Amino acid sequence: MQRIHFDTEHNLFRQSFRSFLQKEVVPHQERWEEAGMVDRAVWTKAGEMGFLLPWADQAYGGSGIKDFRYEQIMSEELAYINEPGFMLPLHSALCGPYITEYGNEEQKQRFLPGVIRGECILAVAMTEPGAGSDLAGMRTSAVDKGDHYVLNGSKTYISNGLLSDLVIVAAKTDPANKHAMGLFLVERGMPGFERGRKLKKLGMHSQDTAELFFNDVKVPKANLLGDGKAGFIYLMQMLAQERLTNACGAVAGAEAAFQATMEYVKERKAFGRAVADFQNTRFKLAEMRTQIDVAQVFVDRCVMDHNEKKLTAEVAAEAKLFTTELLGRVVDEGVQLHGGAGYMWEYPICRMYANARIQRIFAGTSEIMKEIISRGLKL
Repeated sequence: MQRIHFDTEHNLFRQSFRSFLQKEVVPHQERWEEAGMVDRAVWTKAGEMGFLLPWADQAYGGSGIKDFRYEQIMSEELAYINEPGFMLPLHSALCGPYITEYGNEEQKQRFLPGVIRGECILAVAMTEPGAGSDLAGMRTSAVDKGDHYVLNGSKTYISNGLLSDLVIVAAKTDPANKHAMGLFLVERGMPGFERGRKLKKLGMHSQDTAELFFNDVKVPKANLLGDGKAGFIYLMQMLAQERLTNACGAVAGAEAAFQATMEYVKERKAFGRAVADFQNTRFKLAEMRTQIDVAQVFVDRCVMDHNEKKLTAEVAAEAKLFTTELLGRVVDEGVQLHGGAGYMWEYPICRMYANARIQRIFAGTSEIMKEIISRGLKL
């Protein structure tokens, strides 16, 4: 189905970013999977090309293009090549906005240029061993000591956990109020800030997901984003964009899995016929094609609404819920239609299957999405 919400400049940007991925990412994917992380060099190369925080003001080194379609394009192209380790969307669409939205001018001047150049890799630390989607249940604390805070606690499942140079850490700041928390900019090398093990995962093998530990870390007041008790509100305000980013990548991932399956069933023979010639195969592909097209139209509309600041938390949750569940169905059907080959790591559909499973969990589980949507229905 032809998409109509991209203009000529968006198509040119896509071509440029796709060429960048083919040159700087695709040749290294197998090595990155084995290493468990991507090269730092790819970040600086992306920065040189203007792919990091393109929406940031020119005063800090950005292009000043405040159009989420560019973030959508990059999420899609990364999904098309099935590269989950190079977390550019996390850096640009999820973490970067916290600094620009809630940071002061001094913080923006101090951090954004390096972030845009790819010299300062970002991560956000919310999830804890005992608190995932329930942010109010976190135990990491930050005690006000006058000119600084003392940060104690631990975080887990943190993307860019090892590579990151600046981590946005959520921590409780008032024991009497479970929603009172601050967002702290913790820099690489701060005494007491330690990285744990690189976590072994079902998929996303090229992503350096890790544990983080904070033992009496002195965080200067200059590294606090906004109000020290409003962090929970800040997190809630940014979740719509985070979930829209997830949706953009999920529907693109479904498209990539569909195309990989199409290619395979046309070539694979069974009982003297191409697998694509069997009615079951054709009907399964017809269902997937329809559902992906419907999802894509919805996501594209959400992107345009977001550009106009009209996207609600409930609709963003709908987009995240529908597309990630769809992705799960498509990769599963893809594996089935590949037969035994679908279970082999050498086939793209196998890696897609492994990488897709987390999509229904991070940024809020499918169950949490349903809670948000139902609350919007006043149930």
